[in-house]
This record gives sequence, structure tokens and C-alpha cells, in this order.
Amino acid sequence: MTQAAGSELDERVPGRRWTVRLDAAGRGSAAVRISCSRPACAEQRLPSAAAGRAAAVAHLKAHLRAAPAPRTGAHCACRAEGCQTHLPDTGRHARAEPWRCGGPVVLAVVADRGGRWWQAMECCSRCAAATPGARTAATSQAPGPQLSERPDPVAPGAGTPQFSDHQVAAGTGVPAPRSAPVRRRPPQVKIAQRVIPHSLRPVALRDELIELGGLFRAYQQRDQPDLALLADLHTRKASAFAAWAEATGDTRLRLDAQRAEQAATAARFQHQQRTGVATSSTDPDSNTAAVARLLSGPAQWAHARSVLAHVTDTSPLPGPEARLLVVMLTLRTARTGTGNLVGQDVTGLGLSEPEDLVAQLADSGWLRLPGTPGDLLTSRPENPTPITVPSLVPDDKPGPFTFGKKLRPKLSGWAQKVVSDKKLRKTKTGAGPRLLALVLATHSSPDGRLGPGGQGIDLDHLASWCAVDPGELTPLADRLAAADWLTEPALTTTHLTGRLTERVLPLTCPLT
Repeated sequence: MTQAAGSELDERVPGRRWTVRLDAAGRGSAAVRISCSRPACAEQRLPSAAAGRAAAVAHLKAHLRAAPAPRTGAHCACRAEGCQTHLPDTGRHARAEPWRCGGPVVLAVVADRGGRWWQAMECCSRCAAATPGARTAATSQAPGPQLSERPDPVAPGAGTPQFSDHQVAAGTGVPAPRSAPVRRRPPQVKIAQRVIPHSLRPVALRDELIELGGLFRAYQQRDQPDLALLADLHTRKASAFAAWAEATGDTRLRLDAQRAEQAATAARFQHQQRTGVATSSTDPDSNTAAVARLLSGPAQWAHARSVLAHVTDTSPLPGPEARLLVVMLTLRTARTGTGNLVGQDVTGLGLSEPEDLVAQLADSGWLRLPGTPGDLLTSRPENPTPITVPSLVPDDKPGPFTFGKKLRPKLSGWAQKVVSDKKLRKTKTGAGPRLLALVLATHSSPDGRLGPGGQGIDLDHLASWCAVDPGELTPLADRLAAADWLTEPALTTTHLTGRLTERVLPLTCPLT
């Protein structure tokens, strides 16, 4: 019986097959070319891949409309392609290949997933169902020769286009395509690369985490940032992660909650800087006018504090006058160790003996001048005096400061505006209160209250920064209050409290 079937198959005509391909027309060009395996079809060129795919599909459909119905006497064109039906058995007794085909002959269409080629071929319905992605476009009018022991019935509606993926009914000769395996395990839900456990309780916390994960993913798809919205999301995330850490005892979740709080603070600050509206972290709905500061960001504020800290540790002379002059000269020469100075830069600092103080810095070796201190004090903007601070000249080791060359003049200009404030000049304020003004401007909260969180500044630290004894801070603070720099100054045994006036807030570098 097998020999009869084999000889019958050999007498059948080969199945038809043709392919339409889409290829690049050339390197560096978006144009594509369409070719068909039928000799009578000329090559086409299209300007883009999208136009090429549309033309290729239209070309194949034209062939399908013009092609005659599948021939009942044709054998499978897919045999040479090694389709699933024609793969040899791995068992001990391999069946003859003719027994592996069956059903009516159909015209099947197979397409590349990448949209690069489309192929139509004559094959049996069983091979069409076994070919991934194959669709049946037409079926032969009569069933082909039955090569199996149990004949397959003819599919109803023969001769009309049928697609095996959604028109297969029970009892037809076209086997149903293989369905994708059912996913039994529920999908994982994540937030910030962390899987939210299905067993997490309470359920309200799990629902909050799932919703937040979706909101963060939706925010990433936005065309324009909304920093106020982002700050609110981070605030919710901090609260949810803190509750999650409390429920599971995971320390890493608690750290994530702290990072989310920091991210919320940073986003609110950026929103304040961009829009000019400040939102309170405790009451996001209460908006206050933002302060347009001379130094505009936390990084610049930190660099200003780093200069004051460096001078506190390395100043060669004692006293507030020497400390103030060293601060101003350090800002002029911070990156290269060299800079230009005119007499007004020194005489405008309220120093009692500026020439003698410059001479002391030069004698100590901290400052180098091309001439005498008197020449420096008489120099004018059209003929500035070049100065050098040897300790700041770069060598093989990195310098004490990390800010760039564009920020150095900004920091120097900021300090000059602080110490040359018009009310400090009008009241003929000395170097001590001006140095204290610089320190207070870098150690206040965003709304001007002194110290971290407005809790005041430690007197020992403040005295060290200002190069005075703690007992000398009271008259200095009073002079700043008289110059409309400070309101409600109060010195306790440990701290100086008070608030900077609203007019000097643009000169402040808040603690964040």
C-alpha cells in the first residue's frame, strides 16, 4: 500500500510557488526594490520601506487573484523547505513521507515577520496548518488523492479564500493551527525595578504600589516634564516604600524611601527655579513667590561654602580683616592661582590698614606682587595689578576646588556684592560684620532663617569662620541688624538665631 501511494505521489505535478521580496536599493539610501520570482514580473523601486511593503503586498494579491484554483493533482511545494509535516520521524520505524500529507490541496501564503518577503505555494492542508504563520487563500474544488488510511473530508466552502488561523471548524480537512501555550502564572508587577509580591499585605498598600508603578511609567512617556507632578509621585513613593519596609522589615526598602524623599525635594526645587513658584514640602498647595538668587543652584551654593571652609583652614593671618581679604583674594585666584586686582577691590572692604595687611600677606609668602602694596592700592581698572597665590597654583596634585572656570567669576562677583552692599557701605561697616554677612548668607534656610532648618548656628563654629571670639559676635550681629541685614538676632549660650531680611535673600546660598 505504501509503494502504491509513493508511486502515485511521484506521478503528481510539483506545486507552484512564487516569492515577492523587498530589499534595500543601495547603501545609504532609504529607497527599496521589489522583485518577484516569476520571470514575467519586472523589478520595482520605491522611495521608502513603507511604500515598498504596500506595493509588495498589492503585487502578491494581484497574483493570487489571477492565479487558477489549486490543482488537486499537485504535491506539496513545501517539501523542499523542510516543513513540520515533512520532517522525518525519530522513532525506530520511520513512516513513509506520503503518509504524512493529507487533506485537499490549498494555496497558502507565508510572510516574513520582518516584512522582507512574501511567498505563495501549493501544498496540502495538513502542511499549511503545520507551517508557522501560513494562511490559506484558496482550496482545491475536489479533495486530492487520499494518502492516509482515513480519508479527510472536504472543507466546506471550497473554492473561496479561507484562512486557517480563524476559519477552521471541527470536522474540516484543514487542521487548526497550533495555539500559543497558555500562561498560567500571573504576570509580575514592578515599581523601580522591584517586584511587588502577590502576597503583600495589606492589599491597599499593594494596590498603591501597583498604581504608582503605572504612573511612573506613564510619566516617562510624557513629551514634556512636569516637575510638580514628579515631586508628588516621589512623595507618594517615599510613603509607600516606608510602609512596605515596615511590613517586610527590608532595610533596602527604607533606603529607597529616603532616596525618594530626596528626589521629591530636588524636583520641587527645580520646579521653583523654572517657574518662579515655590511649593512647601509640608503643604504643596501653598505657593509662595520664589527668590531669584544671584547663585542659582545648590551646586553653586556648596562651592561658595567650600571656599569659606578652605580659607578658615588655611588663612595665614589671624583676625577678621585678614580673613576677609584672604577670602576675596582666594576667589580671584581660585583655579589658576593668578588673577588681576585693582585698588578699589581692597579699599572697599572696610579694612582699617589695607596697605599694611597686604604687606603682611606678601611677607608671609601667601601672596606675590609684581610691585609694592602701595602700587596695588593705587592701580586702576585700566591698569590692574597681577597677583599670585602660590598655594593655589595647580601642580601634579588636584587643587582644593572643583568648580569650573565659568563659575569662578560668578562666585567672586557674588562675594563682592555681599561685602559691598549699599547699606553696609553707608553705615561704614567694618570688615568683621561684612565677613559675618558672608557666613550667614551661606548658612541659612531658603526663607532666611539662620542655621540648618532655621534652628540657629553653633557659636563655636561661627566664631571659627569669622576669626573672632564667641563673645565678639554680639556687636557684629547688632551691626548687621542696624544695616538691615538681620532681624531678631538672639545669642544663646550655644547658638545664634535670627532671620535674614527679605532684601538680602537674593544674595543667600541656602542649606538644602
